[in-house]
Amino acid sequence: MTNRTKHAVLYRRVIPNNTCVHGRKALALLQRRGYSVDDRHLTSRADIDAAKAEFDVTTFPQAFIGNERIGGYTDLLARFGRPVPDPGAKTYTPVIALFAVAALLAVALNVMALSERPGLAVIRMVEQFIAGSMIMLGLLKLRDLEAFASQFLNYDLLAQRRVIYAYGYPFAETGAGILMFAGLLPWLAAPVGLIISIIGGISVIKAVYIDKRELKCACVGGNSNVPLGAVSLMENLLMFAMAVWMFVKLSPLGLGQS
Repeated sequence: MTNRTKHAVLYRRVIPNNTCVHGRKALALLQRRGYSVDDRHLTSRADIDAAKAEFDVTTFPQAFIGNERIGGYTDLLARFGRPVPDPGAKTYTPVIALFAVAALLAVALNVMALSERPGLAVIRMVEQFIAGSMIMLGLLKLRDLEAFASQFLNYDLLAQRRVIYAYGYPFAETGAGILMFAGLLPWLAAPVGLIISIIGGISVIKAVYIDKRELKCACVGGNSNVPLGAVSLMENLLMFAMAVWMFVKLSPLGLGQS
């Protein structure tokens, strides 16, 4: 059977303001695989109940290829050899995406200056990459402050002694990042970044490398599946490096001043 003659039947719920998102995904997946899809809509509760009884199923969508019932969207993924998403699986994807966006933003802001003052442009690029990462990480934490605090309390040493620190940390990280990104108030941003990065780094080292605990990192906000370890340590090291660099710029020698 060639790709042009492949045929599938898909039953999916299509009700105003309540169309099944997995049904849309299943339809798109079949079409990407070269199937001509007989897309059959279940537009009422009566249609859905009748289809459940006919096929002896409890959920939709339901896909059929030939005379074989494949099942729903995740069943189609398995049929085509695609990995089935696991909501609880550990992943570094959010962190990779965040650092990639921060890097692209820093490059975009300084690309024109590279031809005129390349040395200064590279310095600003690195500064804005780190500061931009801090801002984005802080915003992800602020998105659900309670969830972040609950996850952060599992390993941060100061937060375990003073719970209020878990709630203040995202504000400190975001605020320091904004000041560093704009080059404002370095006398304030540098100490804040230095303090929270040292506490964070020590906490991660103790939890992961000394106590050998397997925890999830709150670096991209609460309820994340990012493993605690190298990523969180890198976040703290970058923040530490940026804070130290700002102290250097404040020194009498004025190194790195723009």
